[in-house]
Amino acid sequence: MIKNTQFKILIAVLAFVAVNFVARKLFLRLDLTANHEYTLSQATRDVVRGLNDKMKIKAYFSDDIPIDIAKTREDFRNMLSEYANLAKGNLEFEFISPNESPEKEQEAMQQGIQPVMINVREKDQAKQLKAFLGATLEYNNKKEIIPLIQPGTAMEYALTTNIKKLSATNKAKIGFIQGHREASLQEMAQVYESLDILYDVQSVYITDTTRLSDFRTLVMIRPEDTISPAHWGKIDEYLHNGGNLIIGLNEIDYELQSGASSVNHSWTDRWLQTHGVTVDTALVRDVACGSVQVQQQNGFFTFNTPVQLPYLPLIQRFPLHPVTKGLERVILQFASPVLFQGLPGTKFTPLVYTSDHSATDKFPINIDIQKRWTEGEFTEKNICVGGLLEKADGATGGKLIIFGDGDFPVGRGRNQQINEDNVSLLVNAVDFLSDDTGLIELRTKAVLTRPIKELDESSRTSIKYLNFLLPIGLVLGYAFFRNSANRRKRIQRMEERYN
Repeated sequence: MIKNTQFKILIAVLAFVAVNFVARKLFLRLDLTANHEYTLSQATRDVVRGLNDKMKIKAYFSDDIPIDIAKTREDFRNMLSEYANLAKGNLEFEFISPNESPEKEQEAMQQGIQPVMINVREKDQAKQLKAFLGATLEYNNKKEIIPLIQPGTAMEYALTTNIKKLSATNKAKIGFIQGHREASLQEMAQVYESLDILYDVQSVYITDTTRLSDFRTLVMIRPEDTISPAHWGKIDEYLHNGGNLIIGLNEIDYELQSGASSVNHSWTDRWLQTHGVTVDTALVRDVACGSVQVQQQNGFFTFNTPVQLPYLPLIQRFPLHPVTKGLERVILQFASPVLFQGLPGTKFTPLVYTSDHSATDKFPINIDIQKRWTEGEFTEKNICVGGLLEKADGATGGKLIIFGDGDFPVGRGRNQQINEDNVSLLVNAVDFLSDDTGLIELRTKAVLTRPIKELDESSRTSIKYLNFLLPIGLVLGYAFFRNSANRRKRIQRMEERYN
C-alpha cells in the first residue's frame, strides 16, 4: 500500500515537472479583448525582429500609484517582455522607480521624463500624487523619449513607432505642397509631430527642377492662390507614375465676423473634375455640429455664449476603412460636398459623410448665427465630404484622397491645439497611402471604453432595489430549500425505523 502511494506521488511530481518544462517552451495566451489589446500585431513583430543591434529601454514608473494606473505599468512590463523575446537578445529593458531617491528622480527628469500630478483619494480625503509614467529608448547612439504613457492609450503604437524611428535607415518622404498659399507645416504642428516619427516630412515647392517622384505621398491643404496648369501637369505625371496625393480644399471661404463669402480660385476644383470628382460650390449643414462663441450683452456685462452652428458638422459615424479606423468625432468647418461623376477605370470610396439629418446650401450663402433651425430643414443624409479615388481592377496609377474642408487639420486659429481625431484623420490618410509596414493598424489600438448607459430615475431606482433585494431573496430561497430537504430526510429516516 505504501509503495503504491509513493509511486503515485512520483508520477504526479514527474507530470508537474513535464508540464512546467513544456510551458516554458510553448507560450500560449487567449486574448478575448475586442481589439486584441494583448496580442502583438504582425507589424510590431516585423519591426522588433528587424533590430540588428542592441536597443536599451528604461521605463521610469513610480511604485506608489493607484491600482488603475499601476495596471498600465504591469501591461507595459509584459509588453516589453514580449518585445524582448521577439528581439532574440537585441532588446533589453529595466524599470526604475524615481520615487526611491532624489537621485533617481533627477535622473528621470534629465532624461526628459517629467512627473505628472495624479488625483487620488485616501481615507475620504482628496490629494495629489506626483508620478512618473514614461520611458526612454536608446539605439546606435540615438535616443527617443516617450514622456507619458497614459492608461488606455495606444501603447503598442507608441513603442513600436519609436523603435521603428530609431532603427529605420531610409524614411519615406512626405511632401506638403507650398507656394499657393497652402496651410504651412507650422500651422499643422500636431500633424507634423505625428508624421515625423515614421517619415521625412518636407515642404515642397513645385518648380521645373522639383523631383516629385522622390516623395511617397504629397499633401495639399487649403490652397488659396491660382495653381498654374504647369504645376497641375507635374502633379498629373506624379500620379500617373504611382504617386499619391491628399487634397483638403475650401471650395467656399467664409468669414463669420464680416459675413463675407467667396469661391476658391485655386483651380483645384477644375483639376479634380478632370479626374471625375467635383467639390460642389455649396456648404453642408448638420444637426450634429460644433459651436461658436457669440458675445451677448446683459446690462453692463458682456459675456461669451456657445451657440451651435450647423455649418460646423460633427462627424461621428465612419465606414470600416483604415483611414477612419478608430475615429470617434471629427469636426469640420464649412465643408463642401464631394461628388463622384465616374470615369472609366476608376473607383470612389466615401470616407467621411454627414449624419442622417443634414442638408446642403448652394452659394451664395448668408449665415445667421442666431437662427433657430427646425428638424424639417435637415432632410438629406450621408452627404459625402471626403473620399478615396483610385484605379479600378488593379490598374497602375496613384491614389487620391479628397476632403471638402481644408481647415480640419489646421484648426480655427494658428498654433492652437485642435481635436485629436482631426489630426488622426489626416495622419491615417498619409499612413494608408505611404506606410507598407502595417503600423496604421496600431495607431488606434487601445483599450475600448464601455460607458455605462444612462438610465432614467425610475430605472435606476428599480435596479437599486433589485441589487439590494435579490441577494436577500436568493439566500432566503436557498435556506427554505435546504430546510425542506432536511425535513424530507428526517421523515424518511423515521419511516425506515418504524418499518
